[in-house]
Amino acid sequence: MGVVLSFEEYPTERASISPLVEITASGMQRVNRLVVERTRSDVTLIPEVARYLIDSGGKRMRPMVTIASAQACGYHGDAEVKLAAAVEFMHTATLFHDDVVDESNTRRGKRAARLVWGNQESVLVGDFLLGQAFKMMVEVESLEALAVLSAAAAAIAEGEVMQLTTAKNTETTEDEYLDVIRAKTAVLFSAAAEVGAVVAGSDRSVRAAFRSYGANLGIAFQLIDDALDYGGETPTLGKDVGDDFREGKVTLPVVLAYRRGSDDDRAFWRRTLVEGTIGEDDLAHAVSLLERTRALKDTVERARHYAAMAHDALAPLPDERAKAALLQALAFCIARAH
Repeated sequence: MGVVLSFEEYPTERASISPLVEITASGMQRVNRLVVERTRSDVTLIPEVARYLIDSGGKRMRPMVTIASAQACGYHGDAEVKLAAAVEFMHTATLFHDDVVDESNTRRGKRAARLVWGNQESVLVGDFLLGQAFKMMVEVESLEALAVLSAAAAAIAEGEVMQLTTAKNTETTEDEYLDVIRAKTAVLFSAAAEVGAVVAGSDRSVRAAFRSYGANLGIAFQLIDDALDYGGETPTLGKDVGDDFREGKVTLPVVLAYRRGSDDDRAFWRRTLVEGTIGEDDLAHAVSLLERTRALKDTVERARHYAAMAHDALAPLPDERAKAALLQALAFCIARAH
């Protein structure tokens, strides 16, 4: 089962994260060492649980964006490494919390930490990582960077609460859903990009450019994830295909399909997502409804729109290697579902 998503607008040779990986390799080595160092604790369960998720993979795009944005702004120093590690810890903490709230069973192809150790342990280790993230922010001694990342942390928490109001709510509008993913996903990408410019001492217009780039990249990234949940493969997603469906999540493909469908279609979505009554063939039927209503294709088109806005945000900046890598990462984001 699957759906073919077309990405002709993003040529294959440009749809790669490799340039971003290459230009940030040195910085990310230092980030990875710092991540290991800051997960140490005399409380043996903390590093055990933290390393379980941190070592389970993930592309670490957010800290790479921080390193690359600092490079693109001509920064030469060490502050971006601690900020990038802080960004990664913030992201990892949200994954621990998300899996508990969503009652997820899988994360990055492995059993979710909450199933291995428990919900309480997962939440508290997530809190530990948030604390370590803020310690590193303070060590950088940049009030502006601290302001950007602390605002992001607050917005992410707001997004989690907002998501509770859209879960299993088939009346959710597209605007309401976009508000959720701006807070839950886009805000950390945005902060990750902006703090690189902050430590480089860039002016407000450059900071705004990177802030916009990150925010729009984050929305595009999440929308592609939404499409992949119904048309992707488990190794690509890092979770089981159909998890959003089984957990009753109302994502953009569902929002579009629900509004465009027949009365019978809407009754199906209410039965499966709201009531949680899901039969063996219901995921396949859900995919067929999403295809018939063009919900998957239009979700991808929306993602392309936000990727284009992210591209335009950096357009006025001087052309150089780091900027090119950040732009190619946009193509990679879209092409993940190819």
